[in-house]
Amino acid sequence: MRAWKFGNDIDTDAIIPGRFLTIYDPAELAKHAFEGTRDEFAKGAREGDVVVAGTNFGCGSSREHAPLALLGAGIRVVVAESFARIFYRNAVNTGLLPLICAEAGEIRDGDTVSVDIGGGFIAVNGKQFAVESVPGFLQTIVEAGGLVAYAKGLERVETCSTK
Repeated sequence: MRAWKFGNDIDTDAIIPGRFLTIYDPAELAKHAFEGTRDEFAKGAREGDVVVAGTNFGCGSSREHAPLALLGAGIRVVVAESFARIFYRNAVNTGLLPLICAEAGEIRDGDTVSVDIGGGFIAVNGKQFAVESVPGFLQTIVEAGGLVAYAKGLERVETCSTK
């Protein structure tokens, strides 16, 4: 997985500019991800790439469009030193895994990153960096593909168990 490195205080307007908030399709949103901030991202991001950032990633406006744009670009994991609270939860709710890593600043743009959730670390250039554990119920939501998919799965279980 290739790292796309960003700095501190990357706001949701940088991830997906406000003028694209009428779009709801992740693939279409992805065409405009980081437009005006890092234009090569939309054309260069590939399935399995990782966004890496400093502190306060996803600050600014509360919008699910930001994690949806990243998902549409093939990003499944964002590693940052810290996240804005609302972005963190919007990420989980849409199926994007936010990982907090105190050493995210040591990762360079273009580095190859592998993620070991069970082991609680990411590996970069032969080094391992610890990531904070994601609570199990949040991991379950991400693994289900987001909150709506998770809730639909519960609905099926409840329906099956009541018959």
